[in-house]
Amino acid sequence: MQLIVLVVSLALMAVVAYFFVAAVQATGAQDSTGDFDRRRSSLIWVLLSLGAIITVASLWQWPHAVSAPASSVMVNASGAQWYWDIDKEEVPLGKPVVFNVHTQDVTHGLGVMDPDGQLLFQTQAMPGYVNRVEYVFTKAGDYKVVCMEFCGIAHHAMITDFKVVEN
Repeated sequence: MQLIVLVVSLALMAVVAYFFVAAVQATGAQDSTGDFDRRRSSLIWVLLSLGAIITVASLWQWPHAVSAPASSVMVNASGAQWYWDIDKEEVPLGKPVVFNVHTQDVTHGLGVMDPDGQLLFQTQAMPGYVNRVEYVFTKAGDYKVVCMEFCGIAHHAMITDFKVVEN
């Protein structure tokens, strides 16, 4: 998937670059007044090169794949209007926990809040796709799962909880 996104992005950038180059060449052919056209042409080439470099650098590691180590705890979380179904009521303190997040109906946003009410992480729950996010909990206690994406009239009540416990 990651390679496909990168190749498609680069191909689309090449199409845009083609039109930029064609515009520069057409302008140069119609009006060769000298220094201003060369500076404009150089600026366009610099911007195209910079855009290509930034795109490749930012897309190279995207989408972020989570590879679960053997010691990870897997938690399956499914969102539906208007509840969360999580297959673990307790997760261990200090170990990697991988949340496999999906939904059957509409897009939801899984957000995990610590006992102090601070948002620790979030990911999208999308129909037909499983998003994975890994987190290591450093404090025992009661954590809340909330919906971060407006999903309908009872969105505000889409809250559940789980415990982080020492093993």
